[in-house]
Amino acid sequence: QVQLVESGGGLVQPGGSLILACTASGSISEFAMAWYRQAAGNRRELLGNIHSGGTAAYSESVRNRFIISRDNTKKTVYLQLNDLKYEDTATYYCKNEDAPSDEAAWGPGTLVTVSS
Repeated sequence: QVQLVESGGGLVQPGGSLILACTASGSISEFAMAWYRQAAGNRRELLGNIHSGGTAAYSESVRNRFIISRDNTKKTVYLQLNDLKYEDTATYYCKNEDAPSDEAAWGPGTLVTVSS
């Protein structure tokens, strides 16, 4: 079963950018992958997904600011965060949409804090 680990989170000022990575322990080339986030006290929110062929789709809340990409040779999916706002502070998770179980689908998350 493929395991996922997110990285790249940290502290960033408003208006700044970050690139998050989700690296898998095995091949993900056939899988649809997604990025979510969860702010304290909130539900986990879908940000967007990317199909195995590279086509990405985004939620309205982050369209035009966030970009999802993938490099199957590196077994990695990326989330580029641009023009960050205070309300983007959250733990960001990637998900294997084709995982056999919910438990197997998620990485542990990486925290992004937007603060001046």
